[in-house]
Amino acid sequence: MRLPFLIFLLLPTFAFSQNLKTRYEKTSGKETATYAECIAFYKQVDQQSDLVQMKAYGNTDAGFPLHLVLVSADKDFNIASLKRKNRRFIFINNGIHPGEPDGIDASMQLVRDIAEKRKILPNNVVLAIIPVYNIGGMLNRSSNYRVDQDGPAEFGFRGNAQNYDLNRDFIKADTRNAKTFTEIFQLLDPDVFVDNHVSNGADYQHVMTLIASQHNRLGGEMGQFMNQTFEPALYSLMKQKGFDLVPYVNHFGETPEKGWSEFWDSPRYSSGYASLFNTFAFVPETHMLKPYPQRVQATYALMESFIDFTSKNAAQMGSLRTQQKKAQMAQTSFPIAWKLDRSQSKQITYKGFASGKKESEVSGLPRLYYDRSKPFEVQVPFYNFYRDTLSVQKPIAYIIPQGWWKVIERLQWNGVQMRRLQSDSTIEVESYRIEKYNSSPRPFEGHHMNNGVEVSKATKKVTFRKGDYFISTNQPAARFLTEVLEPQAEDSYFAWNFFDPILGQKEGFSDYVFEETAARFLKENPDVKKKLEERRAADPEFAKSARAQLNFVYQASPYYEPAHMQYPVYRLMK
Repeated sequence: MRLPFLIFLLLPTFAFSQNLKTRYEKTSGKETATYAECIAFYKQVDQQSDLVQMKAYGNTDAGFPLHLVLVSADKDFNIASLKRKNRRFIFINNGIHPGEPDGIDASMQLVRDIAEKRKILPNNVVLAIIPVYNIGGMLNRSSNYRVDQDGPAEFGFRGNAQNYDLNRDFIKADTRNAKTFTEIFQLLDPDVFVDNHVSNGADYQHVMTLIASQHNRLGGEMGQFMNQTFEPALYSLMKQKGFDLVPYVNHFGETPEKGWSEFWDSPRYSSGYASLFNTFAFVPETHMLKPYPQRVQATYALMESFIDFTSKNAAQMGSLRTQQKKAQMAQTSFPIAWKLDRSQSKQITYKGFASGKKESEVSGLPRLYYDRSKPFEVQVPFYNFYRDTLSVQKPIAYIIPQGWWKVIERLQWNGVQMRRLQSDSTIEVESYRIEKYNSSPRPFEGHHMNNGVEVSKATKKVTFRKGDYFISTNQPAARFLTEVLEPQAEDSYFAWNFFDPILGQKEGFSDYVFEETAARFLKENPDVKKKLEERRAADPEFAKSARAQLNFVYQASPYYEPAHMQYPVYRLMK
């Protein structure tokens, strides 16, 4: 009588292992899951395992919710509770470029293997996984995208449902995908963030390359730990698993044998964004010219390595993040511009293929080719040190008029604490005036970016309205605030055109009418008249232009609109 009972007990495990195979596994690594298959797979794992939970969060441009899968060894899925238990969160993002599906398939297998207890998730680590970030791109499935990639048979498209590249959208958040992502990121406050990708470019032996948070930009003891401990440990763990890592081959010349510089992960990118919140961030890049099974296996192995390292170093990583958050709240200035320091480098082992030139069958001109029958190994310099070139003093607070609601919304999505003024108030603040900028003539991800920004500063009293936003910098988001609100920062909201209306004059003058007003104004203001004469003497072209001279007087007069070129984010300094 006991045998049937034993068979009954074994049935759930048997059904579990039999049914939960990915399309990748069923096709021997030739195919990747569709969006529907991926979500159905995780739903099944969720139903059959008490270690896994999947929840839907906010919307995406494709009209589908963004899903988040939590894997917790003690079966607790309450994020606040897990934080109280001092768990380390590893946040994995997949399918930001669905033509690069390695992470999608590797994560499905990893979660299934943990659910089936083939792999043990340490109790001090929680996995948080977005199965597919760019849902619109994944639904746009074809075998023709990424023309040179070695598998799978079909895959998704790089652009999302609005044709945005989501890996340029983290700081500006033009898409619903990014809005939902920021809300999830702030909820999790992850210790480690991993954004799985596939690279192209030069041909070499390495199956995987790796972008890590730029350690100087990450800064402090976290930056040192990243450069001296975390990254080297990952390289060692992956070598034990049969994969020689190398830094992302950020090389735009012919071949990389003479070395290259570290990829600059500004906050428009996932790892640069995550670094602003004191998260150790990585972008694995498997090599598109390698067979798909190799790439998926390498991605799986790297995620295992992240789990292993984080579990063994959980206490130190948590302590470093806590200390750095506190230090930044007390920090008096922040760097906002950087430059590669070529005086410093480290030697790395690069495994490449011999290359040469031969006649192109298309153009008849010399073309680059690689000879895989001639592998080589060489030590090359890797330039991964940056120095700051511009810093700003941190204000006590930023004050933003409520009319700039697009900016306010993005700050709120990113967990910025703020309060609204309870009454009309006149406050002495430091203000910026935009003196110079360049605007890109070509669109980039929906924007004509501003760069080369120069500002002048003035201290003045400004009257703010009831409901305007007062944003203290004594908060965890202090560094994020400087990066987005300081107009000279590379990926600031000014750089991304959110303040462009101030760059155009709304009022003007009629030359023949203003002539008399201008003449009267010069008589009443001899200092302005003197400056006009000096400008005429120094600038012959200016002296020939009546319009330019009238405009000079107009801009010096009280008739000139104060909002023109006035940056509408004010700094409270005392």
